[in-house]
Amino acid sequence: MTIRERKADHVEICLGVDTSPGYCYWNDVRLFHNALPEVDAGEIDMSLRLFGGKLDMPLVVTAITGGFSGAKKINANIAEACAELGAGMGVGSERAGVRGIDPDSYSVVKEYDVPLVIGNIGAPQLVPQKSGAVFGMSDVGAAMDLVGADAVAVHLNFLQEVIQPEGDVNSKGCFDAIRDVAREYPTIAKETGAGISREVAARLRGTGIIGMDISGMGGTSFSAVELHRAAAAGDSIREAMGSSFLDWGIPAPVSLLEARNGLPIIASGGILDGIHVATSIAMGASAAGIAGAVLREAAESAAAVKEKLTLIREELRAAMMLTGSADLKQLSKARYAVLGETRQWLG
Repeated sequence: MTIRERKADHVEICLGVDTSPGYCYWNDVRLFHNALPEVDAGEIDMSLRLFGGKLDMPLVVTAITGGFSGAKKINANIAEACAELGAGMGVGSERAGVRGIDPDSYSVVKEYDVPLVIGNIGAPQLVPQKSGAVFGMSDVGAAMDLVGADAVAVHLNFLQEVIQPEGDVNSKGCFDAIRDVAREYPTIAKETGAGISREVAARLRGTGIIGMDISGMGGTSFSAVELHRAAAAGDSIREAMGSSFLDWGIPAPVSLLEARNGLPIIASGGILDGIHVATSIAMGASAAGIAGAVLREAAESAAAVKEKLTLIREELRAAMMLTGSADLKQLSKARYAVLGETRQWLG
């Protein structure tokens, strides 16, 4: 199967079936209500600087797609909405685009004034694999140029790779490769749905990266995505493996607490609304990231994406007022309680 077909499969599956583990860990974290907030909602400041960009709200539509014809519309709709509302945006893995496969599905982002653009390359492609040539430094530079990126995310998607029939399963040398990329370009380490632990966060900090996107368990499970691809292909072994690893990973709120080490963090993995965004900021994130929560809208129109992002922004504004937070610095000090399965994870 070609890269183009595989990328189209991923989007089609995510649009057609539920690919989440079925438990929203962000709902386990509750902010304390402030009955006397002394805040004017109209004066609340949600702006911040992140990875060189000036955002009007602490939200990034993180990596979704690219590399097939249908991805151009999705990325254009997201870019238009993010430019208008002052949110950040990432693109899907750019290996396809750099190799000449539907590059305009990525470069369309440059047609819009998005305040923060994050490119995307895969850690597995930075080391030798059976699937093809190593992605070198010139390729990383080409990936950044393709979308006009302010920073590049190196994604860590080994859960997906071990389930995927054509997956790249060698991880030897990835640490050194990430360090090499970080020496040349502003680099973010990004998980893809299984979270980053305290130990890995500490190792990553030593590479010189400028931040992390934890992408913990709770949102799209790429084990589930590959399960459906395997089922369609009649691959019973990979289908069974996808089922076994459906809920593998560190819950997103737990990963956020684990990964805090002084670097800016994008908290993603099951973020669905503005309350979740507020919760992530209170727990130590610089911004929140969404992907699956806006995919259906992105496949529809820019207006639909704008409406969804506006709703999230206004829910965030309400949560900030109800915690007495006039800006993100105050929100970062808001009290919260952890309940349910997330509390059990924290011991």
